[in-house]
Amino acid sequence: MGTVTSSARGGGGGGETALGDLPESCVAEVLLRLDPPEICRMARLSRTFRGAASGDGVWEAKLPRNYAHLLAAAAAGGNEEGRHAAAALEAETMPKKEVYAWLCRRNRLDGGTKEFWLDKGGGGVCMSISSRALSITGIDDRRYWNFIPNDESRFHAVAYLSQIWWFEVRGEVEFCFPEGTYSLFFRLHLGRPFKRLGRRVYSSEHIHGWDIKPVRFQLSTSDGQHAQSKCYLTDPGVWINHHVGDFVVKSSNEPMKIQFAMVQIDCTHTKGGLCVDSVAVKPHYLAKKKSSRIYL
Repeated sequence: MGTVTSSARGGGGGGETALGDLPESCVAEVLLRLDPPEICRMARLSRTFRGAASGDGVWEAKLPRNYAHLLAAAAAGGNEEGRHAAAALEAETMPKKEVYAWLCRRNRLDGGTKEFWLDKGGGGVCMSISSRALSITGIDDRRYWNFIPNDESRFHAVAYLSQIWWFEVRGEVEFCFPEGTYSLFFRLHLGRPFKRLGRRVYSSEHIHGWDIKPVRFQLSTSDGQHAQSKCYLTDPGVWINHHVGDFVVKSSNEPMKIQFAMVQIDCTHTKGGLCVDSVAVKPHYLAKKKSSRIYL
């Protein structure tokens, strides 16, 4: 075992060839076949691996094709530091490894009501849309809805429904997603969560009406794709990602508008006790790894 470690670091004796003796171009070809976390681990093996793991060719292959647009979008919605990063990329002075790291951060859009980031493992683009960016029927009447603080939300606040007859939540986003298949989810919670003596608990005081008729989810895209699903809301006390549907992006150079909704407008009964946190868009490969509720 010690011999292998020594050889990998280029410390083998007796004229033996070590991994550190490989040409950096050969090492780069190996790294191109690994995912980003594996590349970072391989960079610890030797100086040669570290040099190859910093090469622009390796990291540009891991970036989405429209990474320049993504960085520009992050800069437009971010701070002065982000604008300097975009300028450095435009001048081709920013290493691609730093571009990848930058895009893996939480990049805010539209006044902080939306954010996107790269999945560190696979390089796919994810997005989260705050409840404050959604059009919610009755949101201006505190008899029905309130925004309450919540440290389990990416946006630190959620929309809480006490009681309403006409339930309708709609939203849209227009963005240059990289090519691929994406899944869209509503992140919901039955009951009002809070902490008591340091423990997470929830109030079931207002929960009612969700077992009478199902909630309907819908999505449509600007290029004519449609999806819908429906379900009864159950399992109070836990955050659940309710799957709305999937859509396919064929061109990363053109913005796609996505419209989505969840409705339960049967006015024969009231419903309440629901937290609406956000809407999430994830690459399909990543969505399949998560334990989300998927309905037909």
